[in-house]
Amino acid sequence: MALSLSSIADELYRHQTAATELKKLTLRYEGLTVDDAYEIQRLTMQKYMAEGARLVGWKMGLTSKAKQRSVGVDEPIFGHLLSTMELTRPTLSMKGLIHPRVEPEIAFVFRSRLEGPNVTARDVWFATECVVPAVEIIDSRYENFSFTLVDVIADNASSARFYLADQAFSPYAFRLDEVGVVMRQNGEVVQTGAGAAVLGHPVRSVVEQVRMLTRFGAAIEPGMVVLTGGITEAIYVHPGDRVEIAFAGMGAIELEITE
Repeated sequence: MALSLSSIADELYRHQTAATELKKLTLRYEGLTVDDAYEIQRLTMQKYMAEGARLVGWKMGLTSKAKQRSVGVDEPIFGHLLSTMELTRPTLSMKGLIHPRVEPEIAFVFRSRLEGPNVTARDVWFATECVVPAVEIIDSRYENFSFTLVDVIADNASSARFYLADQAFSPYAFRLDEVGVVMRQNGEVVQTGAGAAVLGHPVRSVVEQVRMLTRFGAAIEPGMVVLTGGITEAIYVHPGDRVEIAFAGMGAIELEITE
């Protein structure tokens, strides 16, 4: 099975780097499990790291109960964040992307290591250096942005790019579950939400992240970023679009979409 998973990782890597769609893995490979999918994800990410990309953090997905129910699971999923995925300024080029979507998130940045199955919210706060408004660009490599749980995990939970706002904040400055978010596309309000959409409170997403990483022998390391999950539904974007995401009390991110 190891050879098979390695060949699937090769296939995913080719489609990710070429920005070309592929058919769902689960339509072509029988019996793939969630653990297989995480191994495929790991093997795929190793290919990028072998070329010089660094692991800079983790992302959480399926952090709303409604999304979990829609795919028949009772826990979130996670993916890798690589240095090559981070935007240094709020401009998103469509180059290398297939059908990107944008969603607002709260990012945690850590000053100390977090690991183990029994981590608590208190442990998370103690380990957190700051929180930062963020935007994640998801871009499923599957046709029509359609996938099963196993498919999406293998595809690094659809993660493609991310951007952190310039201003960071003390983790104690806000009730993050009450931070309201308004997303505008070309001046029109398209999504609204609040931090409570992320497992009731974004800190719970980090707790789940650590527990899940522990199962795979990984941890949150000092300096790492965790994207805690979409606060609203993701929106499709196209060249020429301007997306403004306002985080109550925390400023705004203005994202420009280019060719």
